[in-house]
Amino acid sequence: MSYTLSATLDQPIDNAIETLKKILMNHKLGIVSELDVQATIKNKLGEKVAPYRILGACNPGMAKKIIEAVPEAGALLPCTIVAREEDGKTHFHFMAPEPVLGLEKNPIVKEVAELATTHINAVISDLNNL
Repeated sequence: MSYTLSATLDQPIDNAIETLKKILMNHKLGIVSELDVQATIKNKLGEKVAPYRILGACNPGMAKKIIEAVPEAGALLPCTIVAREEDGKTHFHFMAPEPVLGLEKNPIVKEVAELATTHINAVISDLNNL
C-alpha cells in the first residue's frame, strides 16, 4: 500500500495551494500549518530549489477523536500534504491516512483513518475534475 495519494494541477504553486484550500474546506478539512521548504533552504543554505511546501491538513473533530482514544497518536497528525512545482504545474502528494495511522491498532483510530481517506479521495477527485 502506498503512503501517498496524489493529484496535479496545471497551476503555479501559489494559485494551486489557494485552490486546494478552497476544496479542502468543502470536505471539512483545513490547513493548520505551512512550511515553505524552498525559502528555508535558501535562507539556511543559500541554495535554490524548486518551489516546495509542506502543508498540515486537519479536521479538528477527527483529530480530537484520535487524541482522546490514544493521546500519543497525535504524533501521527496532522495529515501532511506536499506541494511541489515543476514546469508550471503543482503536484500534490497527500499522506495516505490508513497506512500511517494504521501504526496505531486502536479501532477508533482505524475508523478515523478510513473517514480521513474518504475525505482526501474526494478532495483529489475534485482537484482532478478542475
